[in-house]
Amino acid sequence: MNSIYRLIFSMFLLLGMHTLAYANEKQSEARGELLYSTHCTACHTSQVHWREQKLVTDWNSLVTQVRRWQLVSGLRWSEEEITDVAHYLNATFYEFKNTEQGKNPIHLMEKY
Repeated sequence: MNSIYRLIFSMFLLLGMHTLAYANEKQSEARGELLYSTHCTACHTSQVHWREQKLVTDWNSLVTQVRRWQLVSGLRWSEEEITDVAHYLNATFYEFKNTEQGKNPIHLMEKY
């Protein structure tokens, strides 16, 4: 009987963790949308994300471009804010699958 309770507890624990992760992701996207609409839409329309010669081709390049343009704009966003905006843009325009890879790719900014 004890093992059944452990199994049930483990299942509820995993379900709760998944629900919490989903809620955090949605909160991240909402915060990213607010930052993007406040600071970026003056220059960026949705067309910039669909142009033929786009610089964003995967998750790492998306984060790199968000980081680049917030620096150019003098916004001084934290890494969490950069990631939140990247999550929003990914959910809205790009739909890259692997969004955990390169969560903090500082080395990618060396070329800028």
